[in-house]
Order: sequence, then C-alpha cells, then structure tokens
Amino acid sequence: MKAPKAVVVSGGTGALGRAVVSAALDAGARVAVSYRTAAEWDALLAETTDPSRLFGAAADLADPAEAARFVEAAVAAMGGLDGVAAIAGAYAGSGTFEKAPPDEWERMLKANLATAAALCRATLPHLLKGGGSVVTVGSRTAEAGGAGAAAYAVSKMGVVALTRALAAENRTRGVRFNCVSPGTIDTPANRAAMPKSDHSDWTPPSSIARLVLFLLSPDSAPTTGAVIPVDGRG
Repeated sequence: MKAPKAVVVSGGTGALGRAVVSAALDAGARVAVSYRTAAEWDALLAETTDPSRLFGAAADLADPAEAARFVEAAVAAMGGLDGVAAIAGAYAGSGTFEKAPPDEWERMLKANLATAAALCRATLPHLLKGGGSVVTVGSRTAEAGGAGAAAYAVSKMGVVALTRALAAENRTRGVRFNCVSPGTIDTPANRAAMPKSDHSDWTPPSSIARLVLFLLSPDSAPTTGAVIPVDGRG
C-alpha cells in the first residue's frame, strides 16, 4: 500500500489516535500530532520507535485560530501535507435528552464537530496545493439513533454531514473526504466503563487504524464521500 507522506492526526494521544499514528509512522510517513497536556505527548513519544518523524504541539483544535497555528507549524515541520486524520473527539451519554446536563450539548458539539470543522478549514488550503485525503470519525451509535446520548449523536452525525459536504465541494479539486464509523472500540477505557459487556465483537484500534491509513493513501483514490462502518472484530 502506498502511504501518505505527511499526516496530521488530531486526537493522536488517545487510544485510536495512537494506533493511527503508529500505523502512519510504520508506513514511512511523517506525522504531526496535537495534544492537550505534556504528559499525553510524553507518553506518545515513549512508545514511538522513531520520534524524529513525529511533530507535536499543544492546541485546542476547537478554536479555529489555535487550529490554524498548529497546522501552519505542522506543515512547516513536515515540509508539506497530504493526509489528515481527524480523530479527536469525546463521548457523553447522561440519559434522556431532558435529563442530560445543560452543558453536555455544547461540550459534545465542541469536542466532536467543532474540532473536525476547524481542522478541515485549517488544512484544506494546504491539501489543495498538491492533493490529499481527510478521514473523519463518525459513530455507529449515532447512526442507530443515539438514545441516551442525544448530544453525542447529533455532534457525530454533524461530522458525517460535514464530511459529505466537503467531499462534494472538493470532488474535482484533488482532495478527498471520507468517514469511518466505528461501533464500540476495544480500549482499556471502554472495558473499564463496561466491565460486564461482551468484548468479543469490539473492534481493536489497530484494525480501524489500518482502514484510516488506507483511506489516506493513494490506493483509495476513487473513494470520496464514503461513510464506512467499522463494527466487527478485526
């Protein structure tokens, strides 16, 4: 598989993000990661075999100005950009819509939709220079209706709508946009949160990362505007 040469990964210090970073580095790409705390960045560096190809900077990507500064620094460090993995996000499901905390709505829209939108806006001018690919992350839970997690579901379906709109806008401009839609990801945090659940059909982050890398690569060139379910054991 042909690999992208320079990739930005938001949420690169989380479970899925680390898997994407690892897959991209193993494929020979240079990778830029945004992070919120120095401890997150240090932990990522500690498990990276070749930190010379890894760039990191603290940034709140929900803030368009911070997103733009991070992307400019990342592109300068990597010498270009041809792939973006918009992995950053969060989950909250506090019960029925009327009982959820009032701030849950804004928190989910910021964590999931605003970060994806700001990152796409900041990276698109660079991708348009030479072409490239963007992969976002939706949710099978949201597609199923999102009962008990309305704010999360709306924010994730917003990511899907954004992905499809940008795919249509950029179809003839050399930049592709696709979305992966995971079910429950097999992470330590999810196992801790749902200890009595059956983990046998949860999807490992590494399996999702391989799909993300394929969608970022030139090998997936005919594919844009797709929302791809990822909810089986890999």
